[in-house]
Amino acid sequence: MAGEKVMNRWIVVFGAVLVQMCLGAIYAWSVFTPTLIEAGWTTTQTMMAFSAALVGYSVVMVWAGLQLETLGPRFLAICGGLVLGTGYILAGLFAGTNFWMIFLFIGVMGGTGIGIGYVVPIAVGMEWFPDKKGLITGLAVAGFGFGATIWVKLAGSVGKLIANYGISKTFIIFGVIFSVLVSIGGMFMVKPPEGWLPDGYEPDENENSDNDNEAGASSVKELFSSLQYYLMFFTFIFSVGSGLMIIGVIKPFGIKALGAHGMNALNASAVAGTALAILSVANGLGRVIWGVISDKIGSKISLMVMASLQAGMLFIFSFMASQEMLFYAASAAIGFNFGGNFALFPTLTAEIFGTANVGKNYPFVFLAYAFGGTLCPIIGGKLGDAGKFSLAFILCAVLCIIGVLLIGMVKKPGNVLKN
Repeated sequence: MAGEKVMNRWIVVFGAVLVQMCLGAIYAWSVFTPTLIEAGWTTTQTMMAFSAALVGYSVVMVWAGLQLETLGPRFLAICGGLVLGTGYILAGLFAGTNFWMIFLFIGVMGGTGIGIGYVVPIAVGMEWFPDKKGLITGLAVAGFGFGATIWVKLAGSVGKLIANYGISKTFIIFGVIFSVLVSIGGMFMVKPPEGWLPDGYEPDENENSDNDNEAGASSVKELFSSLQYYLMFFTFIFSVGSGLMIIGVIKPFGIKALGAHGMNALNASAVAGTALAILSVANGLGRVIWGVISDKIGSKISLMVMASLQAGMLFIFSFMASQEMLFYAASAAIGFNFGGNFALFPTLTAEIFGTANVGKNYPFVFLAYAFGGTLCPIIGGKLGDAGKFSLAFILCAVLCIIGVLLIGMVKKPGNVLKN
């Protein structure tokens, strides 16, 4: 390493945030749902398109993780952005408000693009920041949450793209932006030179043993033979699925709840849009702050606290959504806790199965996102169509409590491989 020039590792963080900011467009989906419902879609159909993106994203991410060493992080990041952007452009050019075409171009194709690129900033960031795994994972995925705020406001109340240009042109504009920005950020997605460590950092004995474990097929086999994997997998389903349901229905539910308490439709729509934006900002903050917390108290304890808080908020969300300021507070809390999933689960995966293997192993944990992204949003859509949003929130709160119990059974990080 002597004499070899190494780039500033914080440049990688800039690239990671830029990539994730665009990939997080899926969390802005709710800004399009009122227009689509006016065009004849049901709430369930809006959730089906949303869930298609979530499932495609999590399934394709497994393939991307396995190809990370072969194709390289830079190629995968840029490829993901181009696939995502092309899906939005094609939807804008050919779909109109047709359900199946939007399902295909934004749900399936857009979700595929997200899945190709998502794991790259996490895996690359952990190798550049072995001394700050929780923090850097939170920063690497924070753009995913913060980005949704930008796209919500650009399409909605601030940029008024949908109002001024219609949904099709908005899709095209977004597609072009995603393709360009992810290509720029992807250029910085490179791993550090082999053997490089940050100044002053010395890995402890347990971390060395983790990172020396054989990567690839044996690592995946070990993952599937471990009880810890399944405890994490089901907790992830319940915790992330609850947040995804809120993201998917927050605008239509908010308009309904506020309208039932006397607010006119125009103001209720603006308030619900602001609540979605607040949730998105809190989502980004939660990724960073929960990551920092996990570096202090451990990812397992952090997950238990986070899921407990989320359950409490879901139990009272229906009441809070009927009042503007309480609606904002509840949206912030739910978004904050939801965001924590994406910092804490990859960190726990690295702690148990090794940092060197996280690019391959975490996508298999993240497969839970496909189940949670299908289960809870569809439940929310079905019960929403039946006028029973409150029941959906209570069911998800119960699932979060079950998740707390499951994650409580996970062995302390560092003990699994030795056993």
